[in-house]
Amino acid sequence: MTLIRLTGVTKSYPPASKGGAPVVAVDDVSLTVEAGEVCGIIGYSGAGKSTVLRLMNALETPTAGSVEIDGRDVTRLRERDLRALRGDIGMIFQQFNLFDSRTVAGNIAYPLEVARRPRTEIAARVDELLRFVGLADKAKSYPEQLSGGQKQRVGIARALATSPRILLADEATSALDPDTTQEVLALLRRINRELGVTILVITHEMDVIRALADRVVVMENGRIIESGSVFDVLSSPAQAATRRFVASIIEDVPAGEQLRTLHDRHPGRIVTVQIREGGTLGDGGVTQADLFAALSSHGVRFELVHGGINDIGGRVFGHLTLALTGEADAVQQAIDAASAFAPLIEEDVRG
Repeated sequence: MTLIRLTGVTKSYPPASKGGAPVVAVDDVSLTVEAGEVCGIIGYSGAGKSTVLRLMNALETPTAGSVEIDGRDVTRLRERDLRALRGDIGMIFQQFNLFDSRTVAGNIAYPLEVARRPRTEIAARVDELLRFVGLADKAKSYPEQLSGGQKQRVGIARALATSPRILLADEATSALDPDTTQEVLALLRRINRELGVTILVITHEMDVIRALADRVVVMENGRIIESGSVFDVLSSPAQAATRRFVASIIEDVPAGEQLRTLHDRHPGRIVTVQIREGGTLGDGGVTQADLFAALSSHGVRFELVHGGINDIGGRVFGHLTLALTGEADAVQQAIDAASAFAPLIEEDVRG
């Protein structure tokens, strides 16, 4: 079931200077998010991804197009109905946005107080959420006494206070160290898995997408330039911006000085093959077992000299660069045999 739908959405702002052109932050974006999925929107600064987030919870109004949450066009809702809608959407912020004057329990209780829930209900819900995020012993602490990871856990608990169906996370891990980031991502996965909450995460970090999302949307200059399952986009990026993001976390085909160094260090012919398990030969699917069996059948020795394998949702892909040694004819025959499974790349060391 589609829970969030953007159709032909554009958001523009007045010109920065008199006589200038309007600033277009989001340009004709259409997007759907299914109930229960984790969707990641990635892009560099200025791509428009945070504006899309604000359009979804009606903090911004589109210049054109429609934004629907659970079948309701948010641009047509009255203020009272908008408040009810926002109660079904939790927000997680990069800088936590906690009240320094309130305790941890007080911060989590705040949205319930605004909703005028009974005190007994608030107390029970706060206690439940403190235990869920692993902060039961921090109820009476203040934000200044917490680590960054603990502050974000408070922010997540507060976002869950009203039992929303949707969580919008805006760069929720950007202010955290790598270990703490993994802890927060694990908590978000648990929220999605155990509570069935639909999560939309905005980030400029492909590692966050790889670890958390089911599907990824890539934005550039206010437009969606690529989207699909995380596995498909990471294993076969089509756009230049996507390839730059993917290159930040996945070893690519060696070239230039890196290739020359490999040739200096390793004898024989150096080739690179893409491993893409779970696919078909037609779409580049090949397993390590296929590749190694083809090489071994011709008595060729091979050594892994570059690259690596990535696991996305139980499917693996990556680039393996191998140094092949043996009789010249045997090496060529092995390459020909392996090429039946997937193209092998052999770049000129002078390139």
